[in-house]
Amino acid sequence: MALSINEIKSGVTILVEGEVYMCIDAQHVKPGKGAAFVRARLRNLKNDSIQEKTFRGEEKIEEAYVEERKLQYQYSSGGIFHFMDTDNFEEIAISEDIIADKAKLLKDNLEIMGYFFKGATLYVNLPNFIEFTIVETEPGFKGDSSKSGNKPATVDTGAIIQVPLFINVGDKIKVDTRTGGTYVERIN
Repeated sequence: MALSINEIKSGVTILVEGEVYMCIDAQHVKPGKGAAFVRARLRNLKNDSIQEKTFRGEEKIEEAYVEERKLQYQYSSGGIFHFMDTDNFEEIAISEDIIADKAKLLKDNLEIMGYFFKGATLYVNLPNFIEFTIVETEPGFKGDSSKSGNKPATVDTGAIIQVPLFINVGDKIKVDTRTGGTYVERIN
């Protein structure tokens, strides 16, 4: 279905030159002289790049129907990550290039959101925060506080995360996935 420029707003997914984009921001401009247009910031859902594009009043923009599915992580083998659709229990295999740097934060049975266009996986979105257990790090000492620095720690998935000096082996921590896996807090 074709959209008019009036229907372009934040969150709408569209096709531009065969690629699927999500509108991040749209400014509708009606100059005193000439036709109205929309200046939009678009995020490519395949490679996460951002570009600006201007749509004129007479243009028809093709809407992209992106399917959102809740997936549960099962296992990985040979660069392929296997998930189960929690609605119909179908197994879905997603390649390593789509998962990218999120692979280090995948835990068994973790529920994520998968986004699909015409049956092909566009990208996956992890929960904002995930809890991990520290399996290896240098020991903390009395007096170490969160303001005195960081040290590397290995969590139960094998990822290495920078944590404050007072964190010890066996501690549970909360990690922010939106920033690539940064320490948020210790969990009791």
